[in-house]
Amino acid sequence: MARSKTVYFCSACGHESSKWMGQCPACKQWNTFVEEKVAPTSRKGGAKPGRTSASPMNISEVTVQEEKRISTGIHELDRVLGGGIVKGSLSLVGGDPGIGKSTLLLQVCRNMANAGKKVLYVSGEESMHQIKLRAERIGTFEREMLLFCETSLNEISNAILKSSPEFVVIDSIQTMYNEEMTSAAGSVSQVREVTGQMMRLAKEHNIAVFIVGHVTKEGVVAGPRTLEHMVDTVLYFEGEREAAYRILRGVKNRFGSTNEIGVFEMCGNGLMEVENPSKTMLNGRPVDASGSVVVCSMEGTRPILIEIQALISPTSFQMPRRTAVGIDYNRVNLLMAVLEKRVGFQLGGCDAYVNLAGGMRLGEPAIDLGVVMAIASSYKNVAVPEDTIIFGEVGLVGEVRAVSGGEARIKEAQKLGFRRCILPKANMETLKTLPKMQLMGVTNIREALDYL
Repeated sequence: MARSKTVYFCSACGHESSKWMGQCPACKQWNTFVEEKVAPTSRKGGAKPGRTSASPMNISEVTVQEEKRISTGIHELDRVLGGGIVKGSLSLVGGDPGIGKSTLLLQVCRNMANAGKKVLYVSGEESMHQIKLRAERIGTFEREMLLFCETSLNEISNAILKSSPEFVVIDSIQTMYNEEMTSAAGSVSQVREVTGQMMRLAKEHNIAVFIVGHVTKEGVVAGPRTLEHMVDTVLYFEGEREAAYRILRGVKNRFGSTNEIGVFEMCGNGLMEVENPSKTMLNGRPVDASGSVVVCSMEGTRPILIEIQALISPTSFQMPRRTAVGIDYNRVNLLMAVLEKRVGFQLGGCDAYVNLAGGMRLGEPAIDLGVVMAIASSYKNVAVPEDTIIFGEVGLVGEVRAVSGGEARIKEAQKLGFRRCILPKANMETLKTLPKMQLMGVTNIREALDYL
């Protein structure tokens, strides 16, 4: 019997080493190596390394056909996936505990089972009784759906081959283990082996597989980074458990765009789609309040209007406080430095709080001008007109640069009743059709602040 050997894996990127190292040579992270025992695999009866039966093929001989997609019955999820689930694909869904990963996938299973698809739901964390109770809360199952509570990879593989489903959910990947490996479930080697086996089953038998992944305190999927490289699609749930809205964002997608997002609202009977996020996010917006500005951000092909709130007040501490929620903290500090240098605002003795209403997180540079206007509005205690929409990227010199999708942003704002728009002057020159609203093009932040 072959003896097991001890190897060291980097918990951040999955790099393997025969000895422990303080810094990973691949990802340069410190103190990330963990010790694991791995049983060597036997090569008896298998093909010799370096020899395969297949031969290289000319690219002109390869036949290509459009991917066959399956609708999930949830329009927001189909949008993020690029039009539906691709047969034979392997998708990873990550998010904080209690954010709604299992609920969303159970709703997908219900829709696909009701549509006549054969569905298998594999759970390593819940019993069949718990899954049944949760399924009754989200709706009725008109047709059968297979449940399997197991953590052994061999048993799960046999169940998939025996039942031949079209759609499989693995909840979660960290609870599954391969009996041939001595390491514990959830370790780097186990997660990598289980994911590799699921990928082979998906590709060889044309089965769409969704796996649920736990996340670390930094918000990334636990396990090696190679896990995200192995799968076809990576989806992340964003939002706070206490907040009503959830954002499903596509981080990686081999069959579609990676910029699309889906907006959901957590209700008593599961996750409900938010068809018009802009209108929903602006509900309850204050009127004639300083520090409140509406910006337009492009998430994939969808323009979303959202409110940015800023509060600037004199500090009572030696070191002023800076807080940013939903926006990059360093970006806010950068924009405040631009206001101090280029406009002359004395913000060094003030506390600054910037918040993105609705629990969303945005990182597009097009919201820079909105952040600047919100900070200036609170600092001067002058309200921005409630029917004004703002977007534009701000540089270190104080210039306002053009952004993509200007016409789509303006049309979305016009639908919701906005009558004025402060935008980069360069964007006005690219408009094909002039909208029925007042456009105010600016080239720097001084011109934008004059409208206050």
